[in-house]
Formats: sequence, C-alpha cells, structure tokens
Amino acid sequence: MKRLLLAGVALSVASAASAADLRARPYPKAAAPATVVAAYNWSGFYVGAMGGYGWGSGDSDASGGFGGGTVGYNWQLPGSQFVFGVEVDAAGASIKESVTGDVGGGVLGTADSKINSFGSVTGRAGFAIDAALLYAKGGYAWANHKVSASVPALGLASSDSQTHSGYTIGGGLEYLFTPNWSAKAEYMYTSLGGETYTVLGVPVDSGNIDFHTIKVGVNYHFR
Repeated sequence: MKRLLLAGVALSVASAASAADLRARPYPKAAAPATVVAAYNWSGFYVGAMGGYGWGSGDSDASGGFGGGTVGYNWQLPGSQFVFGVEVDAAGASIKESVTGDVGGGVLGTADSKINSFGSVTGRAGFAIDAALLYAKGGYAWANHKVSASVPALGLASSDSQTHSGYTIGGGLEYLFTPNWSAKAEYMYTSLGGETYTVLGVPVDSGNIDFHTIKVGVNYHFR
C-alpha cells in the first residue's frame, strides 16, 4: 500500500512539475506584418532650371541653345498613379540662321533671323511609377523673334523684332533622385503664328515660325 501511495505521490509531483514547465516555457511571438510603403506622391509646388538645344522646322536652318527656368504645381490623389499639373517656363535663346545672297547687280545682302527668348504656359498629365513620372504636356507658347538685313556695299542695315504667339506640345520623363530633387528630359514642338516686320523700309510677312526643342533640367519640390 505504501508503495502504491508513494507511486501516486511521485506521479502527481511529476505531473505538476510537467504542467509548471509547460506554463513557463516561452513561445516566440508572431512576426509583425511588414509595413507597406505607399508610392511617392508628386503633389506640390516646384521650381527649376533648364536648358537645351533647338532647331527650326521645314525649310528653316535655324539652330542654337537656350537656358531658363520653370515653376509649376502637381496634383496627385492618394492611391492614384495619375498626376496632373500646370507649368510655366521661360528661356533666353540664340536659335538663329543667316542667309547671304545676291540682291541684284552682283551686290551681296545678308538676312539674319534669331529667336531671342521663348516660353510657355502648359498643362501636364502624367503616369507615376513611384519616383518616375512619364508625362505629356501642351498649351500656349510665345517667342520674341528678331529679323535683320544688311547690304554692306550700299551702307544699308535694318532690323525689327516681334513677339509671336501659338502653341506647344510634347512630353518627357522626370525622376526623383531625392525626396525634393528631380531631373527631367523633355521634347517639345512649337508652332507660332506669323507677324509683319519692317526691314529696310519694306514690310515683310514672316509666316509661321515652327521649331523643336530638347531640354534637360532639375526641379526642387516643396514638401
């Protein structure tokens, strides 16, 4: 009987010790769910600097460089990859061509044409892939254009400048390389209506002024 009691006590002690061990044994906690990082939001104001190269369209041989600045604003709804915006830019330019020919009797004359400055007010629509933005843009454009003519043998020289208005359309790629700074590359086609110039006392209709530009730039985004 004593042996049975001792065996029962031993079994009870062993069971209690096992239960206590189970209660005290630590179990690893489930890993916290990974934090989902939302795609970058492009909304806000920005300013920037840009420059590039332009060339004439059609029978125009005008070409040259330009440089200027940009200011704009983007809207992007949370959870959406579509970006809409308004952008204003302006640049000083030296997109020019020169033609020399016989004006009569073997006398040579030279005509020069130059875009001194240009700019635009455009709307932008783009598709954002995190830090990259593919976009199209278009809107109002203007340019200050100067025409000069000279006939050195006769001591004649004259010039006139006019501001032309029209439209511009194109697109590009912008990439945020830091939360506040982005770089961009852009192509634009610009078509401007004609104006009348007075050169050497003669009115001259310029016809449309069409040109292409490729520009690169950097923008600072205010957050």
